[in-house]
Amino acid sequence: MNNQLTVVGHVGQAPKVISFPSGKSLVKFSVAVKEYASANEEPTTQWFDVDAWSGIGERVLKTITRGREVLVTGRCILETYTSKEDSNHTVTKPVIRLLSFHLVGKKPQDSNRES
Repeated sequence: MNNQLTVVGHVGQAPKVISFPSGKSLVKFSVAVKEYASANEEPTTQWFDVDAWSGIGERVLKTITRGREVLVTGRCILETYTSKEDSNHTVTKPVIRLLSFHLVGKKPQDSNRES
């Protein structure tokens, strides 16, 4: 595979499910990754949106909670959106299409699932 991205960070929101009439489901969540430029600077946070389809999405719902540290691996997909206010304005953003994930680090103290 020539397009693979691996990210380690903390889940920023509880995974959300989108169901389609075809029976397929999509689980969406985001991962925050701290980026350190040098030892003297404050880290910046980079956010990555993650899409998990069907079976792997079901596993995400069972195991991933907000605040949990995860390692996610997937393909980088560029999604393009057109602004509702200005049809001439389009936005393209990268999204990780999940292939696998691993729970890493300690389980967060506040691990209550959001409903």
